[in-house]
Amino acid sequence: MPRNDAPERILVLHGPNLNLFGRREPHIYGTMTLEQINERLRTLAAKIQVSLTIVQSNHEGVLVDTLQKHMDEAQGAILNPAGLTQHGVSLHDCIKAMPFPVIEVHLSNIAAREQWRHHSIISPAVRGTVQGLGWRSYTAALRTLVEIIREPKR
Repeated sequence: MPRNDAPERILVLHGPNLNLFGRREPHIYGTMTLEQINERLRTLAAKIQVSLTIVQSNHEGVLVDTLQKHMDEAQGAILNPAGLTQHGVSLHDCIKAMPFPVIEVHLSNIAAREQWRHHSIISPAVRGTVQGLGWRSYTAALRTLVEIIREPKR
């Protein structure tokens, strides 16, 4: 549906080693690069009229700083915590302080992988999780997040 007001601002945060998508374990993560995933997100964002700020970092503090920097202007965030999924305490705490919904994303189904990957310290802090759909986990998360943001407030 066309919108006349300013587009919602969405953060897309990619965690450690995700810059290696397309090269790292393609049998698990596929062959699409991070830039190709970002391009699909940008195309979808244009179609549904939202603005994206995309950040990838191998450092937890950069992800925390990005959330804090945008906490008063963003309306939502998509986060693939990657290797911080099980141990990102600062990231978890930061997400809980955000005034907007955050959706956790994983390309693979972490529940179907090694036992140590099954628990996410991030999941209790986010609105929901999309996983196991490959690159489509990101686009599904973006569509869902925008629907949540655009729901009438009660």
